[in-house]
Amino acid sequence: MKASRLAMGLFFSLFCTCFVLGGAAGPKPAAPGYHLLKTVSLPPAPGNIEYFDYITVDAEARRAYVSHGTEVVVLNVDDDSVVGNIGGLKRCHGVVIVKELGKGYITDGEAETVVVFDIKTLKVTGEIKTNQPDTDSLIYEPFTKHIFTFNGNSHNTTVIDPAKGEVVTNLDLVGGVEFPAVDGKGMVYDNNEEKNDVVAIDARTNTVKARWPGAPAGQLVAMAIDQKNRRLFSSGRSPQFTIMMDADSGKVLQSLPISGGVDANVFEPATGLLFVSTREGKIHIFHEDSPGKLSEVETVDTQYGAKTMQLDPKTHKLFLSTSDFDPPAPPTEKQPHPLPRAKQGNFRVLVYGRS
Repeated sequence: MKASRLAMGLFFSLFCTCFVLGGAAGPKPAAPGYHLLKTVSLPPAPGNIEYFDYITVDAEARRAYVSHGTEVVVLNVDDDSVVGNIGGLKRCHGVVIVKELGKGYITDGEAETVVVFDIKTLKVTGEIKTNQPDTDSLIYEPFTKHIFTFNGNSHNTTVIDPAKGEVVTNLDLVGGVEFPAVDGKGMVYDNNEEKNDVVAIDARTNTVKARWPGAPAGQLVAMAIDQKNRRLFSSGRSPQFTIMMDADSGKVLQSLPISGGVDANVFEPATGLLFVSTREGKIHIFHEDSPGKLSEVETVDTQYGAKTMQLDPKTHKLFLSTSDFDPPAPPTEKQPHPLPRAKQGNFRVLVYGRS
């Protein structure tokens, strides 16, 4: 009997030890507690239509580039003051910075061009014509040192050599392209909201290597990547899901429901947090517990229309933009479900953080 009790005691001790060690391998983090820190009100951009799109953070230079209609507003990410602006655009979308060239690049969808500017002076120094309607999002691919613009209505991507200031090629992607991600090793991934799939592009040969369905998410628009674990995070609007996908096989590993009108995904490698922002005025925050599992951390209420977002990895602050809105226009055959229209004169950047 004594020997039996001793054996049971040893077993129980070992069980508890294994349980504790196992549980410590990937604990779910406490809710970060993101909340509004500051609202930065900005004057109307030239022109009579309110429009805003992507935000880009240059963490090293401590700047945020905020797309705002006919101009890009540049903020200091430490004190949220306005550093300057880059104007003379028709309808800007995204910005990338190529530090080794000392230049920045802005997609101008209506002008069908990429505008080049000096990152020190913010002066426009040139342009690279894509001649593709709706030249929209763009990304810098570090292995080839090329820029890829994704041209929504043109259903293609334009590959640019920024050092030469020349278009290399246009690659047909068959459907409405959206936001991309890169793995840093020569692969570019892009959402296709019309085909409801992810396109894998080999930047070294400028060829499509694979197309992977994104179900259960539909109308895929927002994307981020965990380069270390080779995981893609893609979010769609109909049905409303964020999916985790293997960046090599295209296998969907997990899906999580989100609110409506998603437009931005941001992954933070240092914390393993994935941020997903939507038009409904929500930031969904998930944690990558393992390369095969996301868990929900918290959902933050923001403001309607605050669907574009970027993160400063130094301070962990999130930057979003929005405005006030008028009621939707009457339905038409072309637009049976119109959205509320942004009012001019109350554009603002929302800064969220944990302190």
